Amino acid sequence: MRVCMLTPEAFPYAKTGGLADVLAALPAALGRLGVEVTVVLPAYREALRVAGPVEHLGSVRAPVSSRLEPATIVRVAGARVPTLMVQAPRYFDRDGLYGYGGHDHADNAERFVFFCRAALEWLRGLGTPPDIIHCHDWQTGLAPAMLRGTAPLYPELRRVRLVQTVHNLAYQGRYWAADWHLLNLDGRYFTSDTLELYGDISFLKAGLVFADFITTVSPRYAREIQTPEFGEGLDGVLRARARRLRGIVNGIDYTLWNPATDRLITARYDVGALGGKARCKTDLQQALGLQVDAAPPLLVMVSRLATQKGLDVALSALPSLLEGSDLQVVLLGSGDPWLESGFHDLAQRFPQRVAVRIGFDEQLAHRIVAADDLFLMPSRYEPCGLSQLYSLRYGTVPVVHATGGLDDTVGEFDAASCTGTGFKFAPCTPEALRDAVSRAIAVRRDVTAWTRLQERGMREDFSWERSAGAYRNLYGELLTAPS
Repeated sequence: MRVCMLTPEAFPYAKTGGLADVLAALPAALGRLGVEVTVVLPAYREALRVAGPVEHLGSVRAPVSSRLEPATIVRVAGARVPTLMVQAPRYFDRDGLYGYGGHDHADNAERFVFFCRAALEWLRGLGTPPDIIHCHDWQTGLAPAMLRGTAPLYPELRRVRLVQTVHNLAYQGRYWAADWHLLNLDGRYFTSDTLELYGDISFLKAGLVFADFITTVSPRYAREIQTPEFGEGLDGVLRARARRLRGIVNGIDYTLWNPATDRLITARYDVGALGGKARCKTDLQQALGLQVDAAPPLLVMVSRLATQKGLDVALSALPSLLEGSDLQVVLLGSGDPWLESGFHDLAQRFPQRVAVRIGFDEQLAHRIVAADDLFLMPSRYEPCGLSQLYSLRYGTVPVVHATGGLDDTVGEFDAASCTGTGFKFAPCTPEALRDAVSRAIAVRRDVTAWTRLQERGMREDFSWERSAGAYRNLYGELLTAPS
């Protein structure tokens, strides 16, 4: 089984979010299950710098509007899985993946039209084409439309099956209808049934319409995006393709996120031997200027500061929680200036009980997850989420809004049946959030119940092997289905 993954990001070469981490881990996990995966991404300036030595494999010319644009295909030396880059200085030799200085690159539509066409041109020239082309997010959504809509250009790829994965439906790649000439698709595809969306071209919609199968990153999110509330204008398309839509939860890399082996934390620990977690808490309290005391519950957030992440809801709920308990709070992240300012004000109001660090620090993120008692994720919507999975592995109890992947991966604590791995709340309001945190604090007073709750979370399996197995099964279904 041969799979080519087209992606705009893959760690460590290019990253703006969780998509890059998925493309760093999923291909390798599939490889361990016997699937031959090749990753193809643009040769951004930064990506080439990180990649180091590359091998030139050949050149192609990609049709863009009335022109044939040249590209060189290079292979990264020493990559865990075969990783190719589409090199074209005109499009990718610049600062920023999608923009710079707070503004998108003006030619992003053309850049990713070119990327999709160049990748298909390369694949059609291979002696043995892939069995599956797996496209990730809007930047690659045109590839299925191009392959099916201009099929005579690609006779070598006629048997290839197409998968489109939606990592976040809010990002759709919508561009002016005036850019249609770039695509080299017949005008009959610019309709509400295909690529047109409210007068624009939607690159992601192209993938949703033309792919053989659509996946997203959790089962509940797959259901949510079929509703007007979460469908971002594409719910009708997704309902029409519901039989070809599946949610597969992302995994995490336990070689990087494992408290028994993590070299970024003060003390290592594991299920049945949680003593090191208390030392991690003391270390974090000292480092961040909090009162050093094991008794107060420590609640943390590591997040982009945005209303989508529900940080405004948390900011509204926390003052009364801090006033009514001995709770301590830590925030690590950056984003909307008004939220940054609001959390700074909260820290000034509650010195030695609230610590705020604006920005991101990978080592500090590990130390926080290892040290805290409660990890808060109040996202209004969350396709999958990874922080709650890290928290579970580190014996940290998640408190989450019951949406998307958060609802799928965190089970509500039930004392009577000794089940559950965390605490959930709905709706996404300050009142519901306060209630969930208060319930968690109350359970924490029972040391035995709390320890069992921590250990249940630590035993959960969210490895990439499990996720990769689900993708392998999906690929198998596609390849054995009638044409």
